[in-house]
Amino acid sequence: VKLVESGGGSVQAGGSLRLSCGNSESIFALSNISWYRQAPGRQRELVATITTDRSTNYAESVKGRFSISRDNTHNMVYLQMNNLKPDDTAVYYCNLRFGTVGSWGQGTQVTVSS
Repeated sequence: VKLVESGGGSVQAGGSLRLSCGNSESIFALSNISWYRQAPGRQRELVATITTDRSTNYAESVKGRFSISRDNTHNMVYLQMNNLKPDDTAVYYCNLRFGTVGSWGQGTQVTVSS
């Protein structure tokens, strides 16, 4: 299951970015999709998850600033990131989970400068 991410970039603190994660297979709409991030020297951490029934949950550090959504018609999941902070700088990864099937995207870099 190949996931393709896009939308990373460099912004100043307070700015916004929208990350996208897509897949061409029908399994995508049946899967829970999450965004993780990994900063240099740190462990990969869960940022947000959206389930098949569109329930969402977020890491405390991004609540109120990030929003995850999905478009099953186009097999896409989005992570809208507002009021970005330098601590949000990381490589962001999309993750699919369907039963015992799991897949990761290649990652997209987000850099936030102060």
